[in-house]
Amino acid sequence: MDTSEHDILPADADTRVRTLLILGASGDLTGRLLLPGLARLVRLGRAEGLRLVGAGSDDWSEEQWQARVDSSFEGARRSADEAGLAALDGVRQGSTYFCLDVTEQGALATLVATLEGPVAIYFALPPAVSQLACSALYADALPKSTRLVMEKPFGTDQASAHALNTKLAALVPEENIHRVDHFLGKATVFNILGLRFANRILEPVWNNLHIEKVEVVFDEDLSLENRARYYDGAGALRDMIQSHLLHVMALLALNAPSTLHERDLRDQIGSVLRASSVDAGNPDSSRRARYTAGGIAGRSVPDYAAEPGVDPARDTETLAEIVVSINNDRWAGVPFILRSGKALAVKRKEAIITFRPVSHVPTGFTGQDSPTRLRIGFGPDTLQLELDVNGPGDIFSLDRTVLRAELNATDLLPYGEVLDGVLAGDPTLSVRGDTAEDCWRIVEPVLAAWASGEVPLEEYPAGSPGPASWGPGTAT
Repeated sequence: MDTSEHDILPADADTRVRTLLILGASGDLTGRLLLPGLARLVRLGRAEGLRLVGAGSDDWSEEQWQARVDSSFEGARRSADEAGLAALDGVRQGSTYFCLDVTEQGALATLVATLEGPVAIYFALPPAVSQLACSALYADALPKSTRLVMEKPFGTDQASAHALNTKLAALVPEENIHRVDHFLGKATVFNILGLRFANRILEPVWNNLHIEKVEVVFDEDLSLENRARYYDGAGALRDMIQSHLLHVMALLALNAPSTLHERDLRDQIGSVLRASSVDAGNPDSSRRARYTAGGIAGRSVPDYAAEPGVDPARDTETLAEIVVSINNDRWAGVPFILRSGKALAVKRKEAIITFRPVSHVPTGFTGQDSPTRLRIGFGPDTLQLELDVNGPGDIFSLDRTVLRAELNATDLLPYGEVLDGVLAGDPTLSVRGDTAEDCWRIVEPVLAAWASGEVPLEEYPAGSPGPASWGPGTAT
């Protein structure tokens, strides 16, 4: 089938979302991330004619809801022109709030039936509550072209992800299911794809013949930050590596899609993840640790196990690392090292591609012969190429130099990019059902090994690089 330019564009105006219904509207996610992301969209004129509806378990008055919208829109208002201010005021004045138990049979369906479609239902709820809410819906109650937007982690294991996929498929078509990965904005995705496939010096060497290892790192200097209710039941492996870093890995490893159409791109992502696995029986395939009391940037951080709401007996890790193998012709033998942790000394969000050493350096050169490395930074998106070149003064001495560039940035906040795709009916940035299940399949052997005590839970002081036994870890 011929794929024209029009096939990769968002849905037409008739299927653009008219109503955004946020479930969990009184929660932290809505006020801190969703509404500010929406406000930027509205200010830029990319949510024209949208009605905002909130629903939550808190018995809020309309005044309380309006106050939340006002505070969340404030940042966008400060930089808005006259048209942007008018658009923001229009959405705020037209918004409303309902106190609702979304798990009660018929309650959510009754509300949705009163809304102008197409409707996007955003489940800003814990995974277990989202599953119950979906069970309370039925397809006949949903307006035509309804979108269902699910936060990650999607399910709690492969079986629950499959069960949730089955429930969602009975309500709307797959292309109308948006499984959110806010870590990967559209700018980041296309920055990676453009860098890889538009440059002759990179694409021919992007394989196991020339690349020694690939590392994807998401180290935070933030500690628990009052998220024990969710995080203590998840941990770093489920929260970041399963939910986000496996998709970053897939973008770095995929073969070139024929087009940027969501099907072509997501087919290639799915192919990489299906070929991926962790040899959990190998003691070097995973590591885990938990932070103890320490200090970060002058502030004291208590022991994780002493944080309010934490159950120390769960042995929840705050730092995790796994080694993934991609079992295909391009990547066989190359370790993909995925690491994420909290309360660390330095905040790092990057992918590091380390190339194999050259086969021969002519005798006579001195100095440090280091591997060539390419670093792709995320948020802001940056590029650093580390090379050995002849140093100043002594032309025979090899010194390290770094070529730096800033990659394309977006005007939208991460959740604004998510909502932009939802409102336009473009699922490019959402996670497809089969890949959501594959991400769980990849990490479940690791989780099982940890649960049986095969991998020790190590410790590191908050504000340190990690456990001393881990050594320098990723490329620095």
